[in-house]
Amino acid sequence: MSYKEQFNFWLADDYFDAKTKEELLSIRNDEKEVEDRFYKDLEFGTGGLRGVIGAGTNRMNIYTVRKASQGLANYILKNDGQDRGVAIAYDSRRMSPEFADEAALCLAANGIKTYVFDSLRPTPELSFALRTLKCMAGIVVTASHNPPEYNGYKVYWEDGAQVTPPHDVNIIGEVNAITDYHTVKTMDKKDAEAAGLYNVIGSEIDDLYMAELKKQIIHPEVIKEVAEDIKIVYTPFHGTGNIPVRRILSELGFKNVYVVPEQELPDPDFTTLDYPNPEDPKAFTLALKLAKEKGADIVMATDPDADRLGIYALDSKSGEYIPFTGNMSGMLIAEYILRERKANGTMPENPALVTTIVTTNLAKAITASYGVKEIETLTGFKYIGEQIKIFEQTGCNNYVFGLEESYGCLAGTHARDKDAVVAVMCLSEVAAWCKKNGITLWDMMIDIYEKYGYYKETQYAISKKGKEGLEEIAAMMEKLRSNPPKEFGAWKVKEFRDYKKDYRINYETGEEGKTGLPSSNVLYFDLSDDSWCCARPSGTEPKIKFYMGVKGTSLDDAAEKLNALTESLKSKL
Repeated sequence: MSYKEQFNFWLADDYFDAKTKEELLSIRNDEKEVEDRFYKDLEFGTGGLRGVIGAGTNRMNIYTVRKASQGLANYILKNDGQDRGVAIAYDSRRMSPEFADEAALCLAANGIKTYVFDSLRPTPELSFALRTLKCMAGIVVTASHNPPEYNGYKVYWEDGAQVTPPHDVNIIGEVNAITDYHTVKTMDKKDAEAAGLYNVIGSEIDDLYMAELKKQIIHPEVIKEVAEDIKIVYTPFHGTGNIPVRRILSELGFKNVYVVPEQELPDPDFTTLDYPNPEDPKAFTLALKLAKEKGADIVMATDPDADRLGIYALDSKSGEYIPFTGNMSGMLIAEYILRERKANGTMPENPALVTTIVTTNLAKAITASYGVKEIETLTGFKYIGEQIKIFEQTGCNNYVFGLEESYGCLAGTHARDKDAVVAVMCLSEVAAWCKKNGITLWDMMIDIYEKYGYYKETQYAISKKGKEGLEEIAAMMEKLRSNPPKEFGAWKVKEFRDYKKDYRINYETGEEGKTGLPSSNVLYFDLSDDSWCCARPSGTEPKIKFYMGVKGTSLDDAAEKLNALTESLKSKL
């Protein structure tokens, strides 16, 4: 059907409720809006759904959520997973509880047990819960750090990671095979509860989750020693992190934890924020104000579903708070874990640290220093989670830490997704160690740079809108793919990798080969002087992202080099 036919079908068919039809009638004279809502189905990608909330096939609503859940149900039934069930969590966004229930009741109508949290919970706790309950799959209703008009639906498999091949492709196939909304099942909630198909998860999973997190603490005695002196400011950005973060820090003994009062409680409008993203400096305005009032050592913020962490740390020399990228905070934790575990003899045999292809090259230097294997995956923490599964199945390596540049990391294997709650805990321990030794986290970061080199990274993104925007992004990628540059300013391209075609070529030797990673629409340029850049369209929004990294001899030198590389990249587009 054309978008107009779809629009008229939604208006006329009895399947769709009066509220939905009322919303559609209000936009019927806005041709572009009608087209945008109905020119395609909201894509069920490799991680699930994400989109603007509203009526239409290209929007997040109860009907698109039900359709996705029916596709997932069909796949679970084909794998005889109905008795193992599905765990479901949700965040503080608009319609999150409603979408969670719609998913659960669709699954229940298909005879599949569901376990739904009694209130909002962090994404990583869902990963932990489905593993603990031995579920076949999991769902998190969240749009992570997107603006308030968005919501999303992420699917996890039995290992606790977001779905990877072949499950992701197979689930997508099942969802796309549903062309008639009338074939999508649902049932009454009371009937589902009575049949044992709708079950509530409460505090018992919270307690087990907290116990697992504490196992990652290396020096509890250091925390006790400085617990009265160290000061921590934290904000959950109106999301799911407030209760678990405060609980873990309290139970570890930290005495001075100050939560930003204006951002403490759930708020689907994110009233105090332009954008609930710990990468956005403006989002820290209230937290930094509180930090200065309290004389805090560290300032931390988790995104709404508490899988990503952003931090600022005090520079004692200037008295200012310095922002840390996800690469920087991840490397602080990595250096601390590897150094302390090696020193106290708790490093496992065949240790491995897992990163993605767009994570800082500083990871290579640190792992080499401690004799730890570094493994790179495609972008997306699900691939890091997949490596943990492979380690456990084969015994080839033991996981010690994993991180990606987008402010996500995981210490421990209790979850198979990035976990900002454990990251807060780990960084608080590192801050306590620094406090005991008379330095700040920023001092430790400089020490790392002095030891390994001043690595610095950035991201350049181009956003487009609608169908035309997606076509422009595709054309941009095709230009780089068909005629890859041989240099970027002063940097020569040593190796070019096209992950979509599973092809690489070393320009220095002429050697050609495979990338060794799954197919993905990503182009990577390995440059001279330990530098690099990478092009990747976003999987969740009409945007193309360019990632870049350089190695300098000082903070200023690295910043100058990164600026020059960025400008050279822009000139190629």
